[in-house]
Amino acid sequence: MLTTPQSNPSAELKTSGKSSAATATHGNGQKNAAAVRDEDTGRPLGIRPDHPPEKSQAWFDRAQKVLAGGISSSARSTSTGPWPCPLYIVDGKGPRITDADGNSFIDYLLSYGSAILGHANPGFMQTVKSQLAHGTMFGTCNTVEVELAEEICRQSPCAQLVRFANSGSEAISGAVRAARGFTGRNKILKFEGHYHGWVDVLAVSNRPGAEECGPLEHPTSRAHSQGMPAGVVQDVVIAPWNSPEILRDILKAHAGEIAAIIAEPIVANNSCIMPQPGYLEFLREECDRQKIVLIFDEIVTGFRMGPGGAQEHYGVTADIAVYSKAIGGGLPTSAFAGRRDIMAPVAANTVKHGGTYNGNPLCAAAALHTLRSLNAPGAYEGIRRHGEGIMDAIRRSSHDCRVPCVVQGVGSMFQVIFTHAPGPLLHYRDLLHADARRYGAFRQALLEEGVHANSSGTACWFISTAHGADELAFTVAAVGKAMRRVS
Repeated sequence: MLTTPQSNPSAELKTSGKSSAATATHGNGQKNAAAVRDEDTGRPLGIRPDHPPEKSQAWFDRAQKVLAGGISSSARSTSTGPWPCPLYIVDGKGPRITDADGNSFIDYLLSYGSAILGHANPGFMQTVKSQLAHGTMFGTCNTVEVELAEEICRQSPCAQLVRFANSGSEAISGAVRAARGFTGRNKILKFEGHYHGWVDVLAVSNRPGAEECGPLEHPTSRAHSQGMPAGVVQDVVIAPWNSPEILRDILKAHAGEIAAIIAEPIVANNSCIMPQPGYLEFLREECDRQKIVLIFDEIVTGFRMGPGGAQEHYGVTADIAVYSKAIGGGLPTSAFAGRRDIMAPVAANTVKHGGTYNGNPLCAAAALHTLRSLNAPGAYEGIRRHGEGIMDAIRRSSHDCRVPCVVQGVGSMFQVIFTHAPGPLLHYRDLLHADARRYGAFRQALLEEGVHANSSGTACWFISTAHGADELAFTVAAVGKAMRRVS
């Protein structure tokens, strides 16, 4: 965390990566947000607009010769303000990251929410180091995967049986196959704008353009990418989010065909669009009535909103839940977990599921440490309060600067959408009118102030247990400066 010398409230803060309660306060009780410097280099946090990230550019030039597009994931196809390269991050400690050019930032990307304990958390690193001494993986059953599965069953409302995988996309594929195997049906209903991974099985209508969406009452199923078989796309039925009457009509048109309804309970991959009151309960009731498997994609919300994720938060239990991101604490781990009867064909090996790296002891040990750490008193509360503080700051700054925007989500994950819509946004199509250019300018202004947020205006800010009062004070000040620059 950032530390402040108590002897001089106006002194510059230094980053240390350690927890500190020595934050200076002003007479109004607000935390001191003086200029922050990197402890190792003495430089202020942030990227200087007159200093191009030359080393990141050099690495990107080098990468383009050997990596397709110079990147390992389509989501990293980004630029850094006026510079046509992504930032290359070389170090992370606690809530802070440093790029190849030595620029440091308070990090709210957190590897898309995965590093929920912060970067290089000492307990996490010690757990990994200890497991490394015993081996990384064996391709056999191991004791740590059993302990991790037991912990998931204790915390997840729907988990009676668990299977491990390595990425969210893999676990989604397993959950969908389990639902199809259990019901004997082929079609899957997903919601427009919800993202369930890059693999063919559900990469449909993730972010269609306005001209591709089709009528709201009957959205068109659109392949997310070239190279996807038409038959796969045809097996995915699309419905608008938060529209119960339309969903009821679509289900009626496909009576007896739908194996599963899958949803992000909070649409983390499209600006944290929240479920309307009663909507998740409606999904539960319709699935029960029509014998459809209800899958909650809790890849982002799981073990981030609380021990029981969105299911616990909203009081609605799915038949299968899918987990990744936070569960691994920064190492690649995922799982799908659900009712015993639905998972029984997987257990009996009539529904096939495999993977060399599944449940490997290194990642399982890291995940077990992460889940147990998050259950420490005050961990989730600290995450929530930090995020709510930033959300409030964005709202205040936008009001003061007369910049129209909507801030939505929950404390642990949220996003700001620059739009004239009154909010809250209810459907994916509401995002089609968002001001992406202003978001890009806001994000760049934050980078220059020392705050690293997601490059995509349709994704989330994420909070870790490493973010504390000093980071909050610094971020609130940075938000105010950035908002004034885009007003």
